[in-house]
Amino acid sequence: MKTLKLGIAGLGHVGCGLVDLVQRQGNLRLPGKVEIAGVTARNRNRNRPVSTDDYKWYDDAAKLAADDSINVFVELIGGSDGPAKVAVETALKSGKAVITANKALIAMHGQELADLARENDVDLLFEAAVAGGVPVVRVLRDSLAGVDVRRVTGILNGTCNFLMSEMLSTRRPYEVVLAEAQRLGYAEADPTLDVSGMDAAHKAAILAAIAFSADLDFSKVSVHGVEGVELLDLDLADRLGLRIKLIAEGKITDEGVVCRVEPLALPTGHPLARVNGSLNTVRIEGDPLGAVTLTGPGAGPGPTASAVMGDVAKLFNPIARPAFGRADHHDVRTFVHGGSNEKSAFFLRVRLADRAGSLAQLTEALAESGVSVDKLLQDSADENGAAPVAIVTHICTRREIDDAREKLRSLDANVGQPQIMAIEASTE
Repeated sequence: MKTLKLGIAGLGHVGCGLVDLVQRQGNLRLPGKVEIAGVTARNRNRNRPVSTDDYKWYDDAAKLAADDSINVFVELIGGSDGPAKVAVETALKSGKAVITANKALIAMHGQELADLARENDVDLLFEAAVAGGVPVVRVLRDSLAGVDVRRVTGILNGTCNFLMSEMLSTRRPYEVVLAEAQRLGYAEADPTLDVSGMDAAHKAAILAAIAFSADLDFSKVSVHGVEGVELLDLDLADRLGLRIKLIAEGKITDEGVVCRVEPLALPTGHPLARVNGSLNTVRIEGDPLGAVTLTGPGAGPGPTASAVMGDVAKLFNPIARPAFGRADHHDVRTFVHGGSNEKSAFFLRVRLADRAGSLAQLTEALAESGVSVDKLLQDSADENGAAPVAIVTHICTRREIDDAREKLRSLDANVGQPQIMAIEASTE
């Protein structure tokens, strides 16, 4: 029976979850035996929920990565550079397979690490880097290798999805629900990486690189988070039959691969609109498949550790396949910025001074930009004398809606910042 000897770098929640799985592997369906040959972390004496006393301790992750006593290096340190990157490079150069849950590392340096793995004929696996317990990397790279993928969309950050869902269902403002998410452990003490959209963007870039055989270039990814989404936006959108979600998207265009993360307004019947709480969901569209949707827990020590162990299981029969699934004969695509000629309907929310002529100013400004109104909803003025107005536009270009945004900002009837979101086409 084959034995894999792991070196585990990082003993936080996920690392301890992995150690726990190794210690009770008799209950798992692994095709061989897993041993832990060495561990390392920032603090050796930290109180942990699992015992690591029987494992050799290394003060330096790179030394663990280079040690001949291990044949699989598991990187759970985190961070796109620094010790994590050095240790992974060391392991690959030493001819060891690498498993990582580090989405930032793969998003920023995945291409060069994949090349290094290929040069040394070893596997670089990162199922746990995207969507936790949802096996989307393996499905996209392996199970759907016979599909001409055209688009990948998803909810890839459970924190943001919890915020949007909970704000709407409880009618509580962003700040209150964020504090609740932190109390429940759905959000970090510093939630910036999540709410800014950067966490989802790292994952989206990885999926796009796999889906479209593209050279991963994170600098071309457009990122907008949920910090500016108000309860008012969620409420007005709901009354117009829409749900606001932070959506990650990768799609193939004539120019190249467009990858972005931004709040979108989805028709209530859309599959992604129905996903609430902290779940992650990925929808893959292509020919001749049509569409398939994967949903499950996207974060937390349990789901992420199980994804790492899934990669461990794969190494009992290693094939050293290219990390992003791209073979030499594939057409290499590049990441590009989204074009201003892309078309969509848009959800628009403004606050207007409660006086005669304000609404006329709004519609005239939209018309000057080539934006026409499909639906309009106006509320009574608030205590500050500003009346919220929500509009669903007819289909127009991003250039036209951006021009309209600038005109609206300059209106003397406008109060505050206009909110504009693309509306995802219904799949029904």
